[in-house]
Amino acid sequence: MRRLRTLTEAECYVRCYGSSVPTVTIVKLQPRRPRYPASPSGEDLRQLFEERIDARVPDELDDAA
Repeated sequence: MRRLRTLTEAECYVRCYGSSVPTVTIVKLQPRRPRYPASPSGEDLRQLFEERIDARVPDELDDAA
């Protein structure tokens, strides 16, 4: 089929989506709930890990191997 003229962008939109004027619905969203409480930082975790290692009894070190 041969076209007599090229289609405009608006005409192409109507053919693809079925309406020349899209309808927009504005919805008001509720504020987001706060997320989980802040977890310890990486530095805090490192210090706690070092404290646990330093608190170990030497006998526990021999048994672990």
